[in-house]
Amino acid sequence: MRLDKFLKKSGLIKRRVVAHDLCEGNKISKNNRLLKPSYEVKIGDVLEIEFARKIIFIEVDSEMGFSILKEKNKDMTDI
Repeated sequence: MRLDKFLKKSGLIKRRVVAHDLCEGNKISKNNRLLKPSYEVKIGDVLEIEFARKIIFIEVDSEMGFSILKEKNKDMTDI
């Protein structure tokens, strides 16, 4: 499934356009590699998503599910 569609279907982001914009804005990465909206998400992928105030690390555990592994504030302190 496409990354932007996965983010919408999983409920992590409410609108696919917003998910698409996050990807285009270089805010989503995997293994320090920036991802495009068309990236095919696979079970077991660990993604780093940068929001306005925090960074979260998620692991894809099913076609439309994920687990949050870690959250950080933008100042890089762990939550």
